[in-house]
Amino acid sequence: EEFSGHIEFKNVWFAYEEDNWVLKDVSFEVKPNETIAFVGATGSGKTTILGLIVRNYDIQKGEILIDGIDIKMIKRSSLRKHFGQMLQDVFLFSGTIYENITLNDENITMKEAIEASHYVGAHHFIEKLPDQYNHKVLERGNNFSSGQRQLISFARAVAYKPTVMILDEATANIDSETEQVIQESLSKMMNISTMLIVAHRLSTIQHSDKIIVMQKGEIKEMGSHQALLKQKGIYYGLYKLQFDQK
Repeated sequence: EEFSGHIEFKNVWFAYEEDNWVLKDVSFEVKPNETIAFVGATGSGKTTILGLIVRNYDIQKGEILIDGIDIKMIKRSSLRKHFGQMLQDVFLFSGTIYENITLNDENITMKEAIEASHYVGAHHFIEKLPDQYNHKVLERGNNFSSGQRQLISFARAVAYKPTVMILDEATANIDSETEQVIQESLSKMMNISTMLIVAHRLSTIQHSDKIIVMQKGEIKEMGSHQALLKQKGIYYGLYKLQFDQK
């Protein structure tokens, strides 16, 4: 089925446990190929939003529309086909690098796996390995640095050619050189797919089309990086805090 990546939250309320609302009356729209970033303290509801978009949970009130269709009408499996997810805890299993990129999906050729790795900047360290793409990955990827694991998982997300890319804190525990590589591939990705990013480092998200500032389950501010700085509100405070630390 065709899928353009248009996402709409309309007055969404959500609780993991009854009446303990994690999201309160959240409304926003993501147009195809837009990059939207969510910022806010831990527990503000950012990651919950990403989980709801792939239907890890169903909401109690309001509606989530994907390409104009109520998300509850869409099968989880067909929904998830269109989403690439890059989460902080990278899941790698014992097998080859190629198998980890393709998740053993026979529709993805070695050529495509290599293209995806080139695209995200993973190829340069993989080609130096004795067996390159047939190099063995230990359980949980323990024979690679956290940055390398992240790049393999990024290549995996790209190999599936997702319409919507979900990044949760993917730059958290990474050396600055790898972060640079990921930044560059992110800006490439921004041109070809809808992106939803949760990040603590504000440098990651300055070029987003829209930044949504969350606090205790509510949207407090929404706008571009420049517009939010001008407001001198919560985002401005967060930005100043990070900037002053450098």
